[in-house]
Amino acid sequence: MLIRFWGVRGSLPTPLSSAQIRSKIGAVLERVKPDDLGSPTSRERFLASLPQWLFGTVGGNTPCVEVISEDGAELVFDAGSGIRELGLHAQRRTPRTAVFNVFFSHFHWDHVQGLPFFAPAYDPAVSIDFFSPHENLEKTLREQMKGPYFPVALDAMSAAKTFSRMDGPVRLGDTTVTFRRMNHPGASYAFSVAEGLRRFIYATDTELSPADFHRTDENASFFGGADLLVIDSQYTLGEAIEKYNWGHSAFSMAVDFASTWGIRKLVLFHHDPSYDDRKLNGILQSARWYVEHMSIRGIEVTLATEGSEIRL
Repeated sequence: MLIRFWGVRGSLPTPLSSAQIRSKIGAVLERVKPDDLGSPTSRERFLASLPQWLFGTVGGNTPCVEVISEDGAELVFDAGSGIRELGLHAQRRTPRTAVFNVFFSHFHWDHVQGLPFFAPAYDPAVSIDFFSPHENLEKTLREQMKGPYFPVALDAMSAAKTFSRMDGPVRLGDTTVTFRRMNHPGASYAFSVAEGLRRFIYATDTELSPADFHRTDENASFFGGADLLVIDSQYTLGEAIEKYNWGHSAFSMAVDFASTWGIRKLVLFHHDPSYDDRKLNGILQSARWYVEHMSIRGIEVTLATEGSEIRL
């Protein structure tokens, strides 16, 4: 399966500011030497040597993660502002995607606000199947697309639509999606996507608790041995203590959690809107240092970045 990241921020969209762009340019100029500018080759070599946080950006859109199964099923997890970019990309594909399966972890604004701007939803040749373990799925989506909140109603979306409350596994061809309630105000659900021997877990918006580490059959069945975990790691440990019961986790706890359940690839997700690219790079390096310092073996830690892809 192929996993693509279209939105990785938490709480609200966070575009780069002019001051942040100037800061990046200033940092690049401090690093450049006359020899780096001598030829196109030296310039390309210099740019390639810059750290990702400086030459690129983590991105500012709110959560949206796409999964494409080996047999072509299109799964979308959450409809934050990143789903707009996914929709524009999908319309340029040849052939165009005809069926989307959209799963909602919960209905806080940062996870639904992009849906009204999802272009394929206005295409009558498209079908969209919406899923969530929460009740009142259709009603909730309709409520955000009516006055005074939005000028275009859900019925203006001419794609064929279904709305299903999940009460068990959802099977899409060779892919099976299961869910588990996590610790978050109003309840957020993690999703496990299994295809053949590969398993991906999307666990946004969760404040990890001791119960998540208990070696119960339920925990082991859902989390144990997953190939890839994308998990809320919005805070440093100090912030997680200060913001106890806000519903988000520290990056060090995410590392401990992945280690507990034998998960090989960990992706830090749902980045704090106040963190710039440099701060997020520092968190990634701290997480990797923590893995080494605690002698945790077999875990690869990366940072969720808009536009990045992982193939399992």
